[in-house]
Amino acid sequence: MDLKSYFKPLSDEIYQNQNNWQTTQIGYQIQSNNSITFPEYKYCEIALFNIREYQGSDNLFTDKECKIRKEIYSLHFDTPPRICDLGFLDLSDSRKESFKKIEEVCAELLKNGILPIVIGGGHDITYALYKSYSSLDKSITLTTVDKKFDLGIKDEKLSNTNFFSKILEAKPNNLFHYCNIGYQTFFVSPLAINMLNDLNFDSIRLGNVTSKIRNVEPVLRNTDLLSFDLSAIRHSDVSANKYSSPNGLTGVEACKIMRYAGLSDKLSLLSICEYNQLLDLSGQSSQLISQMVWYFLDGVKSRKNELNPNIKNCIKYTVSFDDGKNEIIFYKSNLSARWWMGVPFKNLDSSNLDYYFVACSYEDYEQANKGEIPNKWIKTFNKLS
Repeated sequence: MDLKSYFKPLSDEIYQNQNNWQTTQIGYQIQSNNSITFPEYKYCEIALFNIREYQGSDNLFTDKECKIRKEIYSLHFDTPPRICDLGFLDLSDSRKESFKKIEEVCAELLKNGILPIVIGGGHDITYALYKSYSSLDKSITLTTVDKKFDLGIKDEKLSNTNFFSKILEAKPNNLFHYCNIGYQTFFVSPLAINMLNDLNFDSIRLGNVTSKIRNVEPVLRNTDLLSFDLSAIRHSDVSANKYSSPNGLTGVEACKIMRYAGLSDKLSLLSICEYNQLLDLSGQSSQLISQMVWYFLDGVKSRKNELNPNIKNCIKYTVSFDDGKNEIIFYKSNLSARWWMGVPFKNLDSSNLDYYFVACSYEDYEQANKGEIPNKWIKTFNKLS
């Protein structure tokens, strides 16, 4: 597959020569799609690119060079992961064909073990990103950072208000689990919250995120695809978004979430959606987004190669319940001090009992010690049964 034909190069003169940047700046250390060369992406760990697809959103795009890119390039980083910049995805006249291009590009990158970072587009491009895993026949966990659930009205055409309902209806369905981080109660119907619970999905309201942000770390450790809607950040921190509101995550909290995401060995695709450059008059929004990307890269660089617990390098804890029949096995890593719990299921190949490991927190272990089964365990067990 020739990815070069899918992208438009960076045209501004500053991107034509890496010597325009200091040696410790990302701009010097990144391979860019410019008028001279196309990156040798198969040798990279991460591939960054822009999508200007906003037909399902009230946010708008501009043909001008992306402000976020310039901010990312200017940041200093001591030996970042191997990263390339593919430029701008060349969209088709047909929206359906554009979404197919997004799917094909991401599937190609994922197939080669490369983590795509997608910047721009309406939040509904998450549907195409999800489909890229379906084309690889891979079941995934999708996590969105968003102030609402985007269930919308399923009979309407695909948009940023209903793409998640389209994902639920997609055939084949490869969605193993879904979690929302940062929803605001007054933007979400109680019926939608109940529906997610009935489907054994998770949601963490904004107040619970801000009061104990470390509890999003296990969620992101279980995540394959993270789609970050900038409307989840309060307007005073990101104003370049038509859907922003007075309440939301702070810039600091958004950066913490991104570092947790980068640390996740499972996470293989990141998108940051709903950036409206026409509203970014001060450049504050592009600066924050670039810093979010920096924290993500810092997390990736610090990964511990712990997709599942390395049992030989873990402390095992077994919590037995009062009935004398049930127990939950926990593992704590000696390397990172992170926790997992084992959820039993019957292996169809051997008919033996096996364990599916779910990232969890110390609080889940404490809850089990009080005789309460953690919700993560119950929901995962229900899915596997």
